[in-house]
Amino acid sequence: MATKKRERDIDEDEDEVCSKVGRMHYAEDKRSRHCPYLDTINRSVLDFDFEKLCSISLSHINVYACLVCGKYFQGRGQKSHAYTHSVQFAHHVFLNLHTLKFYCLPDNYEIIDSSLEDITYVLKPTFTRQHISGLDKQGRLYRAYDGTTYLPGIVGLNNIKANDYANVVLQALSNVPPLRNYFLEEENYRGIRRPPGDIMFLLVQRFGELMRKLWNPRNFKAHVSPHEMLQAVVLCSKKNFQITKQGDAVDFLSWFLNALHGALGGTKKKPSIITKVFQGSMRIFSKKLPHPDLTPEEKEVLLETEDYQEVMSEAPFLYLTLDLPTAPLYKDEKEQLIIPQVPLFNILTKFNGNMEKEYRTYKENFLKRFQLTRLPPYLLFYIKRFNKNNFFVEKNPTIVNFPITSVDLREYLTEEAQVSEKSTTYDLIANVVHDGKPTEGSYRIHVLHHGTGKWYELQDLQVTDILPQMITLSEAYIQIWKRRPSEEEDDSHTGA
Repeated sequence: MATKKRERDIDEDEDEVCSKVGRMHYAEDKRSRHCPYLDTINRSVLDFDFEKLCSISLSHINVYACLVCGKYFQGRGQKSHAYTHSVQFAHHVFLNLHTLKFYCLPDNYEIIDSSLEDITYVLKPTFTRQHISGLDKQGRLYRAYDGTTYLPGIVGLNNIKANDYANVVLQALSNVPPLRNYFLEEENYRGIRRPPGDIMFLLVQRFGELMRKLWNPRNFKAHVSPHEMLQAVVLCSKKNFQITKQGDAVDFLSWFLNALHGALGGTKKKPSIITKVFQGSMRIFSKKLPHPDLTPEEKEVLLETEDYQEVMSEAPFLYLTLDLPTAPLYKDEKEQLIIPQVPLFNILTKFNGNMEKEYRTYKENFLKRFQLTRLPPYLLFYIKRFNKNNFFVEKNPTIVNFPITSVDLREYLTEEAQVSEKSTTYDLIANVVHDGKPTEGSYRIHVLHHGTGKWYELQDLQVTDILPQMITLSEAYIQIWKRRPSEEEDDSHTGA
């Protein structure tokens, strides 16, 4: 009740002020264009990445940012926190974080000045279609207000406590061009209708805001804090994913892609930008196995029955799980553990349609074979490094040897798909790495900048360039591969 009364007081104060201002319209206009306090604005303390809450009342209604000290306050009426702050500290210039209008307090007039446009652009960056279409064609460095240079898109994300598992996924997805282009334009998803009380759409809004901040060419600083995005993740995942507790990047990626697909109105039959970019399909051949304790004769009898015949089904996928061979248990003569290596194509044989793998459930065992029927424009690989047993989580340190470009997946397709799929060659664009122990390790990511063709390593706020040869030496965990356009598509592009 007290907070409602407080908000009502603030609104009444503002109505009263507006009626007074209406009577002095000429005086207000004159001051609006010639505010004497614009030189007190301190752009170096402005940070719009955090949740838009009043620093005193913790309310998110009617919040203003003080442009002198960077703090957030509620209201601008005579009993409001912003008004009190302006009188107490002589900080006069405020920005309404919702309407993007500037005000001078305690005089309470709107400030109209074109020199403030850079502040509104940092709070709410906007992109034209022409700007978006040129993002991958140039590699120009931009200078932030604090003097550091950066490449838009190759920007560090703040690790608030233990959220690097989410940071690497957000950075990887922000460098997938069709997904990025979709979220850079708010008009693409603004009109999507959601049922009343649905909180999942908050994920879409926050992801769009984060994407625009990461690609903003006019940032005040060369890094971004994913605070609001992660708060939406904590809320929408019902605290399954936390800011303060290390999580698994693959679990987060899987949940995040499915949550975005649902929030964008996608279903099993209705596509969304997520399924258009990442979804492929495969055939699964499944055969039930008799219980191992049975005699050979009983097994033979069972194998003749209908329940134990091979069944074929087709299923969509958003990522492919690649199983690593088991790591050696023993040390070599020099008392050092051998770090095993395996070529990427060896672990891809799982999808050639011939390789059988046993899957055990609580009740039954199955033999399964897999074969791909459709390849997506962007292919996600999950290299399964962690095995959970009853006691602890074990990490497999095997290094996967993979080429950076020209991985041809034609041999893993069915015969019909080999005819219909025009291009089956993929190039790597992002590589997520896990370092350290299973439960307390850290994540980093290698990202290809399309404009320059250079590779960069991002670990929280650190951004460094890296040689492509160094990427293959890491313990890769998640990879994103981009399909090369077919010759026909190339011809149509050059013709256009």
